[in-house]
Formats: sequence, structure tokens, C-alpha cells
Amino acid sequence: MEITKVEIRPMRNEGNLKAFCSVIFDDVFIVHSVKVIQGKEGLFVAMPSREVGKGEFRDIAHPIDNDFRLKLEKMVLERYHEEVKKSEEGEEILTEDITL
Repeated sequence: MEITKVEIRPMRNEGNLKAFCSVIFDDVFIVHSVKVIQGKEGLFVAMPSREVGKGEFRDIAHPIDNDFRLKLEKMVLERYHEEVKKSEEGEEILTEDITL
């Protein structure tokens, strides 16, 4: 399975949530609500999740292979940094949702 596109929608606030992302796989499957979050030790990628108990969340979709997880995180964070750079240079950034 290949990651064919990563769309980044940066947040404009100063909170820990830095961006929402959509990831397209093999040009046929999309996962929305992937997040870039600022943690205590730096940025990390959080998969879409839902609350299953008070304060307990469970991923809805996630890689089961560690190598693929690392590849996904790397691609998402690279695209996030590209979008941040564009916004710092005054370029318009993508903010709409993806629909296929």
C-alpha cells in the first residue's frame, strides 16, 4: 500500500493541535481526521480516534506495521512543515476539506 497524497489543513490558533490531515492511499482510499499535535517532546501524528470512555480514546484506523507507521508519520510531518513554510512566506495554504 502506497501513500499517494497527504493534504494538510493547518490550524490558525496557538493550541497543541497544529493541523488536520487527510491521507490518500493507492489513489483509492482516504483517511480523514489525522492530526498533527504538539507534544511535550515535539510534533507527532495522531490517527483518527473516538472516545470510548471518560478520557479514553481508541484509534478508528491505524497502521499495524511499525515501518509503515514511521513512513506515514514522516510523510505527514514533511507535508506539515512544507505548509508552515508556505504560510510563513505569505503563500495561501489549503484549508478546504478533500472530497473525491
